[in-house]
Amino acid sequence: MPALSITNLAIERGRAGQAFQIEIPELVLGSGEILAVVGPSGCGKSTLLETIGLLLQARQAEKFFIDDIDIKESMSLSQSAREKLWARVRQHGLGFVPQTGGLLPFLNVWQNICLPVNMSRTAIIDPIIPSLVQRLGLDRLLRRMPRELSIGERQRVSFVRALARRPTILLADEPTAALDPVLAEELFSLIIEVAAELRIATLVVTHEWDLVERFHLRRLTGVPTGAGRVVFHA
Repeated sequence: MPALSITNLAIERGRAGQAFQIEIPELVLGSGEILAVVGPSGCGKSTLLETIGLLLQARQAEKFFIDDIDIKESMSLSQSAREKLWARVRQHGLGFVPQTGGLLPFLNVWQNICLPVNMSRTAIIDPIIPSLVQRLGLDRLLRRMPRELSIGERQRVSFVRALARRPTILLADEPTAALDPVLAEELFSLIIEVAAELRIATLVVTHEWDLVERFHLRRLTGVPTGAGRVVFHA
């Protein structure tokens, strides 16, 4: 079964005259596949990622599976039952790389990396994490606090943290936006390499068109159609 399978998903933000609708007619993403989410600014790329990441609820869906979990069916559950299920899916099946890194300022680098594991009583840190820490040059930074890191270092820590439980799907929201071109290419390349190596389905929101073309990535492109509607086509 694909890591992610969506048919006719609709997301709505705002109300009445200010309503904004995002639609995905079809999206299938297998293990190890990497998809760049692209489109003009303000077309809802981050909103789309948050919905797939179960931080926002879609208005409707004909089909929405994460692994073998039927998210569409869970949309009809009571709020408490739905939130409990979605929290479990986020905890065990999804990894997030926010645009700003999202590190907790009161935890050091290693504590931030281990945070997803420490929040779960049953999970253990993936054995590949120590080797990733070395590959990314973070081994000398493990006791440092986020404020002592450069932007590039914070983004690398965030990436490793997202993989701490080897998720089914990795969601990265403009992970290279704050980096210079050299660091941006380095991190982008690493995300692609590791996701393919670990067979993690990956969605990367990006404005880095040159990197998307250079790495020959499939695209999920947001196309505004007027009247506050955007359709994402793979």
